[in-house]
Amino acid sequence: MITDLAYLKNMSGDNPDIIKEMIGIFIEQAEEYIKDMQKHLAEKNYDALSKLAHKAKSSISIMGMNDLAADMKTLELIAKEQKEQESYPGFVEKFVSQTQQAITELKETATHL
Repeated sequence: MITDLAYLKNMSGDNPDIIKEMIGIFIEQAEEYIKDMQKHLAEKNYDALSKLAHKAKSSISIMGMNDLAADMKTLELIAKEQKEQESYPGFVEKFVSQTQQAITELKETATHL
């Protein structure tokens, strides 16, 4: 599994209603983040990409995707300074791939809560 809901379960007191609600919010945000991240990359709007990586980092951390959160922290910092621009597509690609996988996983998890 790409997600780890231990933090979310702990934070919510293992309340299935809260967990489902948080999963729903995450899925909504993640789908928007994917679209916007690809758009900012295509438009070379690196300031917006940096800010979005910062926002996404928090959401994916709550779902226990710590490696991806660390990547978003890196992207946030390098995009802010517009350094290592050749690496941005790889970060965005990984974000899209892992987030889509997480969405599928979380939808399945939510049906069993």
